[in-house]
Amino acid sequence: MRRIILLVSLCLLLVSGTFAQNNPEYKLSYKQPAEQWSAEALPIGNGRMGAMFFGGVKQERIQFNEQSLWSGENNWDGKYETGDLGFGSYRNFGEIGLDFNLTGEPTSYLRSLDILSGIHTTSFTIDGTKYSRESFASFPDQVMVFNYTSTKKNALSGKLSLTSAQGAVAMTTENFLTVSGEMPNKLKYAAKVRFASQGGKTRVEGNSLVFEKCNSFTLLVDARTNYKPDYSSGWRGSDPLPVVEKELALASAKTYKILLNNHIKDFTKLSKAAQIEIGSSDATTIALPMDERLKRYASGSSDPALEETMFQYGRYLLISSSRPGGLPANLQGLWNDSNKPAWASDYHNNINIQMNYWSAESTNLSECALPLIDYIVAQQEPCRLATRKAFGQNTRGWTARTSQNIFGGNGWEWNIPASAWYAQHVYEHWAFTQDKSYLSNTAYPVLKEICQFWEDRLKTMPDGSLMVPMGWSPEHGPREDGIMHDQQLVWDLFQNYLEMAKALNIDPDYHKKVSEMQAHLAPNKIGKWGQLQEWQEDRDDPNDQHRHTSHLFAVYPGRQISLTNTPDLARAAILSLRSRSGNYGTNENTPFTVASTIGDSRRSWTWPWRGAMWARLGEGEKAGMMMRGLLTYNTLPNLFCNHPPFQMDGNFGISAAITEMLLQSHAGEIQLLPAIPKSWSAKGSFSGLRARGGYEVDCQWQDGKVTGFKIYSAASGKVKVRVNGDLKEVDASVYPEKAPSTL
Repeated sequence: MRRIILLVSLCLLLVSGTFAQNNPEYKLSYKQPAEQWSAEALPIGNGRMGAMFFGGVKQERIQFNEQSLWSGENNWDGKYETGDLGFGSYRNFGEIGLDFNLTGEPTSYLRSLDILSGIHTTSFTIDGTKYSRESFASFPDQVMVFNYTSTKKNALSGKLSLTSAQGAVAMTTENFLTVSGEMPNKLKYAAKVRFASQGGKTRVEGNSLVFEKCNSFTLLVDARTNYKPDYSSGWRGSDPLPVVEKELALASAKTYKILLNNHIKDFTKLSKAAQIEIGSSDATTIALPMDERLKRYASGSSDPALEETMFQYGRYLLISSSRPGGLPANLQGLWNDSNKPAWASDYHNNINIQMNYWSAESTNLSECALPLIDYIVAQQEPCRLATRKAFGQNTRGWTARTSQNIFGGNGWEWNIPASAWYAQHVYEHWAFTQDKSYLSNTAYPVLKEICQFWEDRLKTMPDGSLMVPMGWSPEHGPREDGIMHDQQLVWDLFQNYLEMAKALNIDPDYHKKVSEMQAHLAPNKIGKWGQLQEWQEDRDDPNDQHRHTSHLFAVYPGRQISLTNTPDLARAAILSLRSRSGNYGTNENTPFTVASTIGDSRRSWTWPWRGAMWARLGEGEKAGMMMRGLLTYNTLPNLFCNHPPFQMDGNFGISAAITEMLLQSHAGEIQLLPAIPKSWSAKGSFSGLRARGGYEVDCQWQDGKVTGFKIYSAASGKVKVRVNGDLKEVDASVYPEKAPSTL
């Protein structure tokens, strides 16, 4: 297929949109081993399987996970539990341990994670011998690969162990360590480590493998369960051990160099698909270890390269924890060292799993959104059963409770609009890719069924308006009819359905029905102090600083309210957000500082959400402050976000918020640089960001003004683009130099 480009040159200085020559390498580097798992260890992952590295010198500890190792029975309507039965929890798979026979103290120690290549390295020198370790998790070869070398022959001796966190005992031979077992919920699991050395010899000692005088060695690691994402199969598939052994055999037939090249080619295709340059950091700052650099930034120093790294780190974590064919990223992405993690490390659908995927489409990681969509489809039948049990046997469609597991389990509170929020992601995948086959076969049937649930659920009021009955603005306020959060979600669902039905040109009668329901939804309201109301009753408190801003869903990630199309509601949303973010009242001249956002609002996920909303509302300085707030108050030394406790939606969400500052496409037009802070304005560029309608966008700017941009599309046509405040309609023209992205 030919690539189409919309090209506008605003000056003779148009550049390619690629990284500048002085762009820093995206590495998280440290001068000492990690001690704390969640705060200091570094992650790798291939979507299905991941590991956390501590980088110990004489003792190396590698904790690992496989995304389907869950406890709990198939109890689709059970209570929220975190034990071995009932709802269950995501589990720690185990640890790989290496005890090296090393004497002397290390010098020149460095451990680092390259987030563009997905490669973790550790190096140090002892008595003139340099020891190097290189590790990655390969998606194409479905194994994790750990390589150990030294500059001196016969220098690697020690002991290798494999420990199951679920009680299985390792079986060891001269080349393999294996654990396998079955959990109380009949979920089978297996992991296997293959040891291959150059030089030296091995022997079995108890459950460990002793290696002596090796020149180098490589570990290949694989782990699986018999989980199958299919309700009709009881969520169980084939035994995992034969699959693990087959994958290890295939990987073992390849050299380390081939495995490495396969991984780099696959990973960088995604990691380099979107790039941003928002400013320059000085060489001294860039050379600092990441923990020191983060402290310096938190003290108020400028470091735009760190902000770029945070953008790419969110993408890195999504690539590493969400790949086609697997489960979606959970509350901790993929990485978990506990059998009783916070909130079961489950799927919370009242913003958490949604925030995990806000950046997938806009930052050119569309294929990483597929696990979420597959999960939604797989969960439909148990959710239908739970929905009919709760709301009546004649209820069509489905929704879900707030907390979900991988076995169709619905725990904790009913989150009645959950299915409408899920539907937004199903729609967005089509909006960004324009994949008609996906639209027809997957997206449209899912959204139509969810619309039918709301057709049966909505309550007709005396004035003829439609309200969501007995809703809840999550974790805030009373349960009553017409909560704005719920109303906005249903409006969004109906709008998304209408656009898809129009694109397919089908179901005209139901299209008319949904259009009528949307028109009769009780509308957003502006309250007595000019705010966007959270409830039908005008009870909003201007001094309320609750961490949730649920009634602003229509600003972001929804699109019912925008500066372009609904300016009055947008101004009301600004007042609400200013109030919720600090004691601002209605005084627009009150200074906005990070320090004024305190207490309940300081959560890792609140900063990105508010950052994205401020960006949608055209407030670049405030959006930038939200980014600074996240890095200052809720980011750990390894750049994991901390609620507290540690959870990953903040990492994923900040990539989306930064994108909204650079590019927006929700209001029927592509808008370039809608909300950049002054600190980014001098000079910058981005490439590969995505816009709704199937577009890919490159842009360059100087002194806060766009100097050039390119818009790529899979088909010719016209597109509306807002550039430096002016709305332009640009014709498509052939541009064959850039191949279409793989979706």
